[in-house]
Amino acid sequence: MAAAPNDGLEVEATLRAVLADVLGLDPARVAGFREETPLFGALPEFDSMAVAGLLTELEERLGILIEDHEVDADMMETFGALLTFARSKTLI
Repeated sequence: MAAAPNDGLEVEATLRAVLADVLGLDPARVAGFREETPLFGALPEFDSMAVAGLLTELEERLGILIEDHEVDADMMETFGALLTFARSKTLI
């Protein structure tokens, strides 16, 4: 596992990179995501099969452990919700 990022901007940059890499999205498109940008259910690339890869990659790059009971549809509904979750796991 990587060392946990030490600030919110670093977490955000990592999340954007993971979304681009795992979902195969154009980084310029991901750079335009705002807090209210819908993700799961709105992006065809972000389907149930992609969830496991996304979570695994977040664990690896952020140096965190995501427990099964922490994962729900609400945390992946928008970019802001996923970012809030990622920050909560890293900025303790």
